[in-house]
Amino acid sequence: MAEKIRITLIDNSEREVLQGTTTTQIAASISTSLAKKALAARFNGQMIDLSQPLLEDGRLEIITAENEAEALELVRHDYAHILAEAVQKLFPGTQITFGPVTDDGFYYDFAPKDRPFTEEDLPLIEAEMRKIIAQNNALVREVWERDKLISLWESQGEKFKAEWAKELPEGQELTIYRAGEWFDMCRGPHLPSTGKLDPKAFKLTRVSGAYWRGDQNNAMLSRIYGTGWLNAKQLKVHLERLEEAQKRDHRRLGQEMDLFHLQQEAQGSVFWHPNGYTIWLQLEAYLRRRMKNANYKEVKTPQLMDAALWEASGHWGKFRENMFVVPDEIPSTDPDKPVLSGKGNLMALKPMNCPAHIQIFKQGIRSYRELPLRMLEFGCCHRNEAHGALHGLMRVRQLTQDDAHIFCTAEQIVTETKDFVNLLDSIYRDLGFTSYAVKLSLRPELRAGDDELWDNAENGLRSALEQVGITDYEELPGEGAFYGPKLEFHLTDAIGRTWQCGTLQLDYVLPERLDASYVAEDGSRKRPVMLHRAIIGTFERFIGILIEHHAGRFPLWMAPVQAVVATIVSEADSFAESVVEKMKAAGLRVVSDIRNEKINYKIREHSLTKVPNILVVGKREAEEGKVAIRKLGSRDQIILSVDEAIALLLEEATPPDLK
Repeated sequence: MAEKIRITLIDNSEREVLQGTTTTQIAASISTSLAKKALAARFNGQMIDLSQPLLEDGRLEIITAENEAEALELVRHDYAHILAEAVQKLFPGTQITFGPVTDDGFYYDFAPKDRPFTEEDLPLIEAEMRKIIAQNNALVREVWERDKLISLWESQGEKFKAEWAKELPEGQELTIYRAGEWFDMCRGPHLPSTGKLDPKAFKLTRVSGAYWRGDQNNAMLSRIYGTGWLNAKQLKVHLERLEEAQKRDHRRLGQEMDLFHLQQEAQGSVFWHPNGYTIWLQLEAYLRRRMKNANYKEVKTPQLMDAALWEASGHWGKFRENMFVVPDEIPSTDPDKPVLSGKGNLMALKPMNCPAHIQIFKQGIRSYRELPLRMLEFGCCHRNEAHGALHGLMRVRQLTQDDAHIFCTAEQIVTETKDFVNLLDSIYRDLGFTSYAVKLSLRPELRAGDDELWDNAENGLRSALEQVGITDYEELPGEGAFYGPKLEFHLTDAIGRTWQCGTLQLDYVLPERLDASYVAEDGSRKRPVMLHRAIIGTFERFIGILIEHHAGRFPLWMAPVQAVVATIVSEADSFAESVVEKMKAAGLRVVSDIRNEKINYKIREHSLTKVPNILVVGKREAEEGKVAIRKLGSRDQIILSVDEAIALLLEEATPPDLK
């Protein structure tokens, strides 16, 4: 007779059941409605299928659609499997590989028999997926011996699955999930059946190429992406957001507004046009004022430094693959000789600023009286990102950080963290972001320093957050860096997307590695604590975020062109030019449009480039010395004298920190 085990439910009530009882049976014993709503379970912290037998005492949480994060991961996992099944039914001979869950859906990589898949194939595949969902096949977990499963994959011509299974330890039992006759190798868990999915809550979105296991030396596969949700309403909201995101895409707006461009000859580096660089300069000037008022000292450090420094800092061993390495020699111009001899010492373009800032800290003898020392650099860095990972302004190779390092004592960590969080909060609000999430990354398994050091560091960050009123932060166990815990700040933009921008990282290791010290009050030598911190992250990416957040409609103080003076008739041309000159003299960024075009054409054109104010002048306005101001997106206009218009625009164009 089976033994009894004790199961503790989420409300802390307990039940004694026979060993081997399933979650399905427990849910049914609680209520019929719960049994119908159940999707999976978490048992002793591990996600399991409803049908898996419970063999020991433990804590059980029954997962339903109300557990949205877990439920979404489950349904997206199932959509990926059903995608694979549909493709193999429609295109016999296609080999399957893997299909992971993504932030908003799923994808699956295939090795087609005859040709790569295209987006024209997607409607047919979607229809087949809906047929499979309607069949309501049970998703059954089976445990197989490793060698038996490898033999089966090989006999079916599934060489990719066989290759992966061969790399798993000998003797290890592997799990598959079967839906009718079709199955796939998977750890699970899965929903009880395909019918638990909403056939109207998914959509296949695009097709791309992908190398097997991400290695360009391997076979090219076809990757089909999809988005999947719990219900059709969630899908509709997501698709509307995607549509809005396309309208706001910084690459499209960057072209329409003549802000920047990218080209093949400088992959991952941005060509900033005058309009785009105006935005950069306004942002930089604002940040420089804010940092100066917060007692940061601005520095400038070299782009190119000897590999010996990067070896000493530890970056050469751990980060070298992302560094641009340069030999320290003069290239040959002799056509019969190689350009480089290979004998020069190696140097590297800096991927970050921290080792250089320590070099400045080390000049002379530092006293505890100088701490905290807040060192700022708008530092241009280079990171050797893979070409396929580059994405507009969001992922570049040349990047400029609002980088700063605070050298302080252990006793100053909490105060410095509080001051940083308050400064960050104020800057985000000034830049139009009122919502952000905070995450605290805690000690990893492999780390420097003892537990007491980490306890003090982590508790210091917790205390600082709570003292500034942030209590709903998320803790991420094991996500901290080797040398210290980290705070991350994730902005929410106008259409609900999140962007990780700000960071504050505690570092006890780099000052030790690079021999930074100060003279303490008792005359002894001590190591400073180093706080790596950024607020916007990189200028390139943050400007990309700003473009999409504001949909190109920048606040007036940041807009590259703050107003256009456009004429209705040629008789007003000279008056328009005089208005432009007067406004420029007042400090406004204004241009004229005296082309021989109709005024409605001019308004449409300047609206497309997101000019915030169009000042219309005709014969009457010229005679009266007035302008008609039309705001972007409005059909209304107000008539003001030139001086009144200048005063109005100057007030609106004042940066938030100067008001």
